[in-house]
Amino acid sequence: MKPTAFFVPLLLCNSLWGYGKNDRESKMNIVYIMTDDHSYQTISAYGGPLGKLAPTPNLDRLAAKGMLFQRAFVENSLSTPSRACLMTGLYSHQNGQRTLFGNVDTTKTFFSEILQQNGYQTAVVGKWHMRCEPKGFDYYQVLWDQGAYYHPEFKSKDTNGKYVRREGYATTLTTDYAIDFLEHRNTSMPFCLLVHHKAPHRNWMPEPKYLHLYENAEFPYPDTFDDDYNTRCRPANEQEMQIDKDMTIVYDLKLNQLKDTSPYNKEWNVKGMQASINRMNVEERGQWEAAYEKRYADFMKKKAAGADMKKWKYQEYLKDYLRCIKSIDDEVGRLLEYLEAHDLMENTMIVYTSDQGFYMGEHGWFDKRFMYEESFRTPLIIYYPQKKENSKCNALVQNIDYAPTILDAAGIEKPHYMVGNSLLPLLSGKIPAKWRRDIYYHYYDYPAQHKVRRHDGVRDSRYKLIHFYGTKKDPLDCNELYDLKKDPNELNNLYDDLKYKKVQQRLQKRLDEYRSALKVDEYNDK
Repeated sequence: MKPTAFFVPLLLCNSLWGYGKNDRESKMNIVYIMTDDHSYQTISAYGGPLGKLAPTPNLDRLAAKGMLFQRAFVENSLSTPSRACLMTGLYSHQNGQRTLFGNVDTTKTFFSEILQQNGYQTAVVGKWHMRCEPKGFDYYQVLWDQGAYYHPEFKSKDTNGKYVRREGYATTLTTDYAIDFLEHRNTSMPFCLLVHHKAPHRNWMPEPKYLHLYENAEFPYPDTFDDDYNTRCRPANEQEMQIDKDMTIVYDLKLNQLKDTSPYNKEWNVKGMQASINRMNVEERGQWEAAYEKRYADFMKKKAAGADMKKWKYQEYLKDYLRCIKSIDDEVGRLLEYLEAHDLMENTMIVYTSDQGFYMGEHGWFDKRFMYEESFRTPLIIYYPQKKENSKCNALVQNIDYAPTILDAAGIEKPHYMVGNSLLPLLSGKIPAKWRRDIYYHYYDYPAQHKVRRHDGVRDSRYKLIHFYGTKKDPLDCNELYDLKKDPNELNNLYDDLKYKKVQQRLQKRLDEYRSALKVDEYNDK
């Protein structure tokens, strides 16, 4: 269902901003699309095995028009910190949003405010997920908290601070609001539109038309599916994100028929799944129950346990996750079609990425948080008019670079305090001589859900050093070193291998330099 138009066209005249037609025509529009927990492994343009069975043609089409980044990373693999990093161009400890339930420092300037001050019309639609009002936006339609998949609540400037239920599926509604902004914007001004999808965040609820998609598919198992973590530090063994032990039968796999009597359930996931189903209308609920009745029957028939149960859960998890990706791909296509139909492709930069990566069974896991590649690395596609098409980039880039890139596209010099670099020079197909040679990562959110311990580290083009640390009450001091060329799956911790002593010392020096230069003030303090 299409939304009611809540956007009031801006009536600001050009003279207010001090630029005229020629300036307007030279200004680049920006569309930044970000999903939640979308793994690069599930975009077929990246060439992985999952993409062969579940292709993403519209994302592939965008990649064919632009540049596919092979080494894009986050600085903290967690949703809200990643969003704060985007808006401020700062590391987590610099913008205040270290953890999921912390608070971004609202005295920091958001790049959207800078764009407004330079004559841009700005909008954000979909998932905001920060404990502050959207700053620097002329238009917003943002989801409550994580957002629901079915008939979610949105807040806008016209709802008096209240979240109002909208009829429809979250992925479709988010695109509806993006197009609503584009339809009613002031066409005399350049624009920046952030399209932040809720999907494919847990618990991966497909839209009705895709409830049976991939029903008979058999997805390949990753090489590390049965990882035993035997060379790793304690955190790899102590986490709670394993498909076999921690993925719930009701909330994650939708078998609400089991109710409270199943030994696989915990109270929160039974109530959470029921609350999600209760949002549906009668027709949707009928379709939903018919679709998952088959899964329930299969579960009861197999009576799987141990390794067989782990495989069964993985297959069903993949089906729901990839069904959500199918809807994302559809909506990216719909937005591209709008831009093409309205002659906007020749003056609009389009970015597609995720707030972090995600485990698709690698190491036997789901979720994110660790500095291991699958959660540390994200998809990133950038289309820029008149730049080289169908190209790939191997430079080390990070989400601290997105705010400087958007400002650069708008012809605005980044503020001196922003720590990232504009990615626009990379779009020529060549890596500048002075481009960074390594990147810094820091995860803070412990104790918390999934029990991933605090750690920081540094990665260069071949090697990665990770340091796990604890608190005074719960001490931990453990290191891991990986040769990503010889061991891309990060199975063999080389930290105590004398053959890698010089590599270890070099990376430790860089890690210490990052900590000192960035003034990581909470390191080992709590």
